[in-house]
Amino acid sequence: MKTVLSSAKKTVVISPDDPFVVIGERINPTNRKKLAGELRRYDYTRVKADALSQVEAGAQVIDVNCGVPGTDEPGILKGAIHALQETVEVPLSIDSSVVEALEAALPIYKGKALVNSVTGDDRMLERLLPLIKKHNAAVIGITHDESGISNDPKVRLAVARKIVQRAGEHGIPPEDVIIDPICMPIGANTKLGRVTLETVRLVREELRVNISIGAGNVGFGLPDRPMQTATIILLGMSLGLTAAIANPLEPEIHRAVLAGDLMLGKDAFGMKWMTDYRKRTAQGQAAAPAAAVP
Repeated sequence: MKTVLSSAKKTVVISPDDPFVVIGERINPTNRKKLAGELRRYDYTRVKADALSQVEAGAQVIDVNCGVPGTDEPGILKGAIHALQETVEVPLSIDSSVVEALEAALPIYKGKALVNSVTGDDRMLERLLPLIKKHNAAVIGITHDESGISNDPKVRLAVARKIVQRAGEHGIPPEDVIIDPICMPIGANTKLGRVTLETVRLVREELRVNISIGAGNVGFGLPDRPMQTATIILLGMSLGLTAAIANPLEPEIHRAVLAGDLMLGKDAFGMKWMTDYRKRTAQGQAAAPAAAVP
């Protein structure tokens, strides 16, 4: 099953048969005071720089979150979409569940966007799915509902099943629904990584839709966080994970994705792996991507 996203100039395919897709996570004001301050002023300097650096590091889609509390999120998000469409050619993931923000952003988007995200909450599904259908977007469905987040993979699967069904009732086909099995910090509970991975397996086996996780969440609060992110991505890839919201500027994540594609036969003759190796060797670096700007 193929999920096709597009911008005005570029198409990205997410599927089990295609290379893994990294959705760049950096444009998010959470815990980034400088970015939040710029967004409050409708200043998109850092937004543009973050997008360019992530694309250079290998992100095929850029996630855009403008949720700064107490601000005009619709206006800020609309401005960010304008700025990014003039800056990068890759498709965008519009990261908001605020109806007014999506109503401002989706009409100006040129191509097929990804909306990140809806949950299995009945009110959210009925509020957002018609809007997503109206603008022919794809959507990420997160596997929790009114009852909260369950640690039982079978319960998460049931929520995923409900999201796919409800989307279909609104005219959104399964290929336009990407399920997020929920990735939570293992520092709080070391069994949560296994719950995520088992949910990936169940969703792949039953629903056959594409799957993405917010991979950076797994190592929250732990040292060497990028390595935790890289590891859950690699483990997930072998079970059917087809995309992840992550930071491609982290060398461990960047190289883990390349290695996973190589091992799973998605890098013909190892060309991407060799190209990356030559680039790093030529630069005299141990890892390709530059460090992230705070």
